[in-house]
Amino acid sequence: MLKPTGLGIAAAFLVGSLSASGALAYDGTKCKAPGNCWEPKPGYPEKVAGSKYDPKHNVAELNKQSDSIKAMEQRNELRVANFKKTGKWVYEVNKLPK
Repeated sequence: MLKPTGLGIAAAFLVGSLSASGALAYDGTKCKAPGNCWEPKPGYPEKVAGSKYDPKHNVAELNKQSDSIKAMEQRNELRVANFKKTGKWVYEVNKLPK
């Protein structure tokens, strides 16, 4: 049984990388612009809205994150106002004096 040597491993790596370079050599013949080479699969529609690829997102679900960020900012404003007033940082908003 042969033991792999450093030279043998390097040779195998070189042969493997040379054979894989053909897949990486995209000539850009179907690019719309330099660097814009995305192409849809055959049968993918020009317009996604209304097609079977349309994700049909629920507006309420999409707004959940922005609503939670607004609530976070309001809580932070209350914390900062209390800190400027008292000099103590209170994390729990329900423990802030009214």
